[in-house]
Amino acid sequence: MLNKNFYEKMKMRHRDTVLTAILAASMICSGAVTAVPAQAAEYTLVSAGAGSVMDENASVESQETAEEISDTSEKAEESESSESTEDAEASDSSSEEISESSHAIDTDDDLTSKLNAGAAAEDDIREKAEAIANYDQDNDGKIAGYVNIGVAHVDNHLNIRENPDENSDLVGKMTKDAGCEVLEVSGNWARIESGKVKGWCKTEFLYMGDEAKARAKEAMKLVATVQTTTLFVRDEPSTESAVLTMIPIDEDYEIEEQDGEWLKIAVDDDEGWINAGYVKISEQLDKAMNLTELKYGEGVSDVRVNLVNYAKQFIGNPYVWGGTSLTKGADCSGYVQSIYRKYGISLPRTSAAQSTVGKKISPSEAQPGDLFFYAKSRGRISHVGIYIGNGQIVNAHSRKTGIRINSAYYRTPAVVRRVLD
Repeated sequence: MLNKNFYEKMKMRHRDTVLTAILAASMICSGAVTAVPAQAAEYTLVSAGAGSVMDENASVESQETAEEISDTSEKAEESESSESTEDAEASDSSSEEISESSHAIDTDDDLTSKLNAGAAAEDDIREKAEAIANYDQDNDGKIAGYVNIGVAHVDNHLNIRENPDENSDLVGKMTKDAGCEVLEVSGNWARIESGKVKGWCKTEFLYMGDEAKARAKEAMKLVATVQTTTLFVRDEPSTESAVLTMIPIDEDYEIEEQDGEWLKIAVDDDEGWINAGYVKISEQLDKAMNLTELKYGEGVSDVRVNLVNYAKQFIGNPYVWGGTSLTKGADCSGYVQSIYRKYGISLPRTSAAQSTVGKKISPSEAQPGDLFFYAKSRGRISHVGIYIGNGQIVNAHSRKTGIRINSAYYRTPAVVRRVLD
């Protein structure tokens, strides 16, 4: 069990980054890296952050630029890395062993030395995340950050409405096993808060009380939250590997595997590797998707409103590679093709071919109904989503998540196209 004195310090001093610091420092102590800043090549020093869009050649240029920056930055940061290494070694000398059987974090007045306690194995990271989650439950009653937890009891999605009325406007959706704070219960409705969404849902579709706690423990995922402006996702766990894509700060990605200082994450239906030194690791439940409905007569054409609202009806339905069925399963381009077909527009079958149709625009010009495309290494288009406004897209995201809403900048867009007039 975690020592209470240490835990309180951890909460006061950047508690949300403790697991990342443990991971990064362990690699320093083990000699896997000289110091965390030495991996500067894993975050972008080129202008390709959220809000920017790369054209067909830009992703190639950014990779080549990053390679050059990586070479020069390592030389430029030698003195800084050396100093950081000395600091890490100094704190390591005062750190204590972690029990191999329990993986508990021992007591120590020096929090920094405890953050260097080491957790290089995947099981260590996972068990430390579980240890902190268990300590939360024991000491402040929280599970996955919730005091009065609710968990979505559905097969696909749970509607969250503005008011406790089935005819009220939708404000969000929760996927299966997503978590929320239950604020109050009125009859057969519960007022909840999940992520950035607050509203009402039917209690019959919500685990609450002990059932919710038990379900949450089964459903929590090990998640990496990006802590730098733009982070490279690579094909292999190496800085020599090609850049698959780039992902922005504060986005969450489920961790699938660990290889030393590298973590495998899912991005769309692809998998890639990120450097663990630039993420925060925690156990989480999925959160609600924000779903502000488009209204007629508010500056968006009726056909765009109709198309976007129609597209959102299928949130929660499955992703099937090669599929085009909006109910039984579609992949990203099959989903977009089927949505647009409903409105008399014929699109090619693949995302790469779709990215050549219509007019190329900047993301700042995007209107609901426009298409956001994303590329793999060397600029090859591999994913597409429909822009729905408020910086979001709806897309057939992956086999795990199905059709869902994402930030339009959850990874760096390659191109934006306008097909609708």
